[in-house]
Amino acid sequence: ILFFFQALFNLLVPDHAADAFSPPRLSEPGLWDLLLERLLGGLSRWDAEHFLFIAERGYLYEHNCAFFPLYPLSLRAVAEAALWPFQRLLRLRSRLLLSALLLNSLFSVLAAAALYKLGCVALRCRRVAFLAALLFSVSPANVFMAAAYSESMFAFLAFSAMWQLEKGQSWLSGLLFSLASGVRANGLINAGFFLYSRSKCFALQLQGCSGSVRKLPPLWKQLLHMASSVVLICAGIFLPFALFQYYAYGKFCGPGSSLEQTVPKPLLQLALDKGYRLPAMNGVKSPWCSQRFPMVYSYIQDTYWNVGFLRYFELRQIPNFLLALPVTLLGSWAAWTYIIANPRHCLTLGLERRKSEEEGKPRAGFCCPAVFVYVVHATVLLAFGFFCMHVQVLTRFLGSSSPILYWFCAHLLQEYEPLLWSEGTDNETAAPRSEKSLLGKCPGSCGKGTLGNPVVRLLLNWRLITPLSKCILGFFLSYWLLGLILHCNFLPWT
Repeated sequence: ILFFFQALFNLLVPDHAADAFSPPRLSEPGLWDLLLERLLGGLSRWDAEHFLFIAERGYLYEHNCAFFPLYPLSLRAVAEAALWPFQRLLRLRSRLLLSALLLNSLFSVLAAAALYKLGCVALRCRRVAFLAALLFSVSPANVFMAAAYSESMFAFLAFSAMWQLEKGQSWLSGLLFSLASGVRANGLINAGFFLYSRSKCFALQLQGCSGSVRKLPPLWKQLLHMASSVVLICAGIFLPFALFQYYAYGKFCGPGSSLEQTVPKPLLQLALDKGYRLPAMNGVKSPWCSQRFPMVYSYIQDTYWNVGFLRYFELRQIPNFLLALPVTLLGSWAAWTYIIANPRHCLTLGLERRKSEEEGKPRAGFCCPAVFVYVVHATVLLAFGFFCMHVQVLTRFLGSSSPILYWFCAHLLQEYEPLLWSEGTDNETAAPRSEKSLLGKCPGSCGKGTLGNPVVRLLLNWRLITPLSKCILGFFLSYWLLGLILHCNFLPWT
């Protein structure tokens, strides 16, 4: 449905003449290239142009370095390998666009599955986990999950890493988090999950060993083991970011080369017309090269996009703040709901052993203790995005990085929508202890056909559902549709 509508709106609505990155096409398109551009051209707007250009030409311009390499490398690999038989029919850019369609479709499905499995383990409530995964499938940021953006790949890696960490697979989780930090810069924040996980295990171990101190290793050994594992895994998470900054430094701060002989003239002319900086252009290095800790990423965000604390707080940006208002309210409401439900747990940072944990009967649902670290993570992202970033990107920023948006909306629907109260049984609400038995039953077993899908069931009974359910589903579906109409035609969107 999404791909059909983006093609339809791309044909019916004229493209806006936006001041966005739009490199010239150096090869003459063929018949199949023109057809593919008509069908999938709406997926190559705004930042997608950067990813496709990097996959085709590499990091030619300095501001391209704001986009991390793992996703464009994946596009190029699929275009050169899986789509190699089509090289005589399609030029490289067309194959890259087709690669984006295939990869993002795959990653979106895998991300929804990972979110469901993560919810089953963390929430211990299979119905809420399944409903959250369905909401992710109609995410308000869905156009960015389908377009040639890195959001779907990042969501898959981040949710999978969180799921593996909940299962106790620390090293596999660390590897997935490391890959995620090679996709987007905010993947670095995920190191906090390991810091918290190790700190919580250590604190609970100390509280539970009062009667069996002799059976445990000395305190200094426990601290050394915890610190070493945290340092190693966090170093692995930061490694892709550091390597990419080192690559950018060598490319743009090293000795200049004869670019005129290697870069096509139309791309050189674009750099002159738009003021794009090439490697050591005219022998003049960029200002960030002489910094004590040269980081091209922070320099680009500051210089090219004016990203910084309170810089976006201007009267002319009110429409963008209104665009970000729904996700801001939901994120703030989610944090407040959790704090009110677990005041002591929040004050102690979840490091205090609870009686329910000792009895083996932890609370299930959104307000359960395991959700604390995810609420903190989402709140930090929300605060940083609201005060320091272009606020209109908050929807996709949170929608691809944190499960809280989907968990909380699923919690509200399950808690306050009477049409969902009759679904399932009590045994389906609280998850069993073993994951094998947890995943054994079909989440949609409460009905047949479309009635097994609670989102479709609510939409078919739109007049009967509560105003809160209408607001939540209206937000998801309206942003889903508006995103397609506006983004696919170079109109401003989140």
